[in-house]
Amino acid sequence: MGHGGHQHTSARSADRRWLGAALAVIVAFMIGEVVAGALAHSLALLTDAAHMLTDAAALAVAIIAARIAQRPARGAFTYGFARVDALSGQASGITLILLAIWFVVEAVRRLIHPPDVHGGVVTVVALIGIAVNLVATGFAARADRSSLNVRGVLGHLVTDIWAFAATIVAGVVVLTAGWTRADPVASLAVATVMAWTGWRLVHAAGRVFLEAAPSTVDPGVLGAELAGVDGVAEVHDLHVWEIGPGEVALSAHVLVRPSHDCHEVAATLRTRVRDTYGIGHVTLQTDHADTSAQHLASECSDAHGAVHTAAHTSHADSG
Repeated sequence: MGHGGHQHTSARSADRRWLGAALAVIVAFMIGEVVAGALAHSLALLTDAAHMLTDAAALAVAIIAARIAQRPARGAFTYGFARVDALSGQASGITLILLAIWFVVEAVRRLIHPPDVHGGVVTVVALIGIAVNLVATGFAARADRSSLNVRGVLGHLVTDIWAFAATIVAGVVVLTAGWTRADPVASLAVATVMAWTGWRLVHAAGRVFLEAAPSTVDPGVLGAELAGVDGVAEVHDLHVWEIGPGEVALSAHVLVRPSHDCHEVAATLRTRVRDTYGIGHVTLQTDHADTSAQHLASECSDAHGAVHTAAHTSHADSG
C-alpha cells in the first residue's frame, strides 16, 4: 500500500512542477503583452492578455488543487479529496465561458466603432505569443491529462494558441488592407473557441458530480458481461461512477446460483472488473438465488464481508 501511495504522490508532485513551469512562462509573457496591447490599441492583444491572466489563475488554482487532491481520506471525507480536480476543471470551464461572453460584447462594440490598430505590433507580439504558449502547453501536457484540472489548464493554453493565430491573421490584414475591423473579428473567432472549450469542461465536470459512469464504460455492456460469468444468476443495482481522475468505483448486488460459492464468484467478478475495466474500488453484495437455503445465505454474508474488505484494501493499495 505504501508503494502505490508513494507512486501516486510522486505523480501529483510531478504534475505540480510541470504546471509551475508553465505558470512562470505565462506570467512573464502576459506582462509584456499587456504593454504591447495598450501601445498598439489592439483589442485582440488585450483580449488575449486578459485570457492569459485567466490562464495564470487557472494554473495557480490547478497547482493548489493538485496539492489538495493528494490528501488522504479522513473524517467525513471517506473518498478523500479527488473531486477537487473536477471543481478546478469546472471553474476553468466557467471562466472560459464568461470571458467568451465579454469578448463578444467588446468585439461587437469595436466592430461598430473601430479604433486605430497597429498591425505590425500586433503581428510580432502574436508570433512571440504562439512560441510562448507552445512552450507552456508542452510543460502542462507532461502532467496527467486524465485530470480535469490539467485538462482545464490545457484548454486555456490551447485556446491561447488559436487566439494568437487569429491575431496574426488580423495583424496581417490590418497591415496589408488597412481593415481595422479584422481585429475584433479575430476576437469573435477566439471567443467561439473559448466558449466551446469551456462548455466541454463544465460538461465533463458535471458528469463527475452527477456520478455518471466514465465515458469509457458502458454500464449495460458491463452488467451483461458480469451476468454472463459462470455461477451468476442475476446482477442487480449496478452502479459505476467516477471518484476522481483515474479512480472509478463500482457496486452491485449479485445473485449466485446455489451450486456455486458466493465468495469465489465475487472474487472472479472483482478480478474481471479490475482486469478489463481497470476498476479497483469494487463493493459486491452476494446472495444465493435460492433464498430458502438459509445456511447458504449465512455463508454468503460471511463471503460478502470478506469481499468488501478485500475490495476496500485493493482501493487503498492503489493509492
